[in-house]
Amino acid sequence: MTAPARRTVVFNAALALFGIGLVAVVAIFVMSMAGVHAPWLWAVSMAFPIGLMLAVWDTVRNRRS
Repeated sequence: MTAPARRTVVFNAALALFGIGLVAVVAIFVMSMAGVHAPWLWAVSMAFPIGLMLAVWDTVRNRRS
């Protein structure tokens, strides 16, 4: 049986960015349905793919070593 993987600082940051971006994407849709527009949310929503890419990169990097 293998030992559980340790979470790195990069992975934790990636999860935080992913969560913030996901909340921003949901907020964009909810606010659009309400007729309210917040252009700054589009910039915040970019945390969603950045967090995903960082998490995948860190996972692959840690599995190789």
